[in-house]
Amino acid sequence: MPETSPTTASDSPITASDSVTLKADAAEARTPEADAPEADAAEKRATETAFWDALYNDSDRVWSGLPNHALVREAGGLTPGRALDLGCGEGADAIWLALEGWQVTGVDISRTALDRAERHAADKGVDGDRIDWQRHDLATSFPAGPFDLVSAHFLHSPGDLPREAVLRRAAATVAPGGVLLVVGHAGWPAWAVDPDHDVHFPTPQEVFAALELPEEEWELLVSETYERPAARPDGTMGTRRDNTLKVRRLRTGG
Repeated sequence: MPETSPTTASDSPITASDSVTLKADAAEARTPEADAPEADAAEKRATETAFWDALYNDSDRVWSGLPNHALVREAGGLTPGRALDLGCGEGADAIWLALEGWQVTGVDISRTALDRAERHAADKGVDGDRIDWQRHDLATSFPAGPFDLVSAHFLHSPGDLPREAVLRRAAATVAPGGVLLVVGHAGWPAWAVDPDHDVHFPTPQEVFAALELPEEEWELLVSETYERPAARPDGTMGTRRDNTLKVRRLRTGG
């Protein structure tokens, strides 16, 4: 999902409220209830979709339109191929990748966001066949691979998103020689009001371990925490710390 500080990264919100920021951040550490009845699970997924559609419908533009810092830093030197942008929001990362020469699949749960992303891509002069915008609830469906780059930036939600399972599925779609890039917040921003200190933000090492990648098939490239500029809710500039995990698939098993 897009990042939630106001003006610095793709899909840093311009108008999203602090409550959206805090809920989304807190969701990184939340685990869905096991063995929920099917009807209850379906209701939760519908609620998740409604939340994101409402967020986008409430504003003509939610995010900044700038690509995420970590994407530019970590993907800028890669040879373009097929890329998957998970939780693409209004499309800034997918558009940046397309302009860099990638063939992109942009995925989001919100049809409103995808329609807006497609318009933004056209406004940037991106060829219509360069980006395939697909609606998926990643808890229940996933785009077909393989991909040379899978990018998951700030993949958290106020709903019950099974994040670890989604990331393992993302890894399974990476082609030999391809890269999985996972970026998430390292903690609450300094300006957060009454943050829940019981929330745990997974470290890069914990994300890597949860992926359960066969050691002989993957190479660890980056496992770091970076500090970057971020806008506070009042518009003044501060910083946030984000975790970055970057791994390359060497070969497939078998």
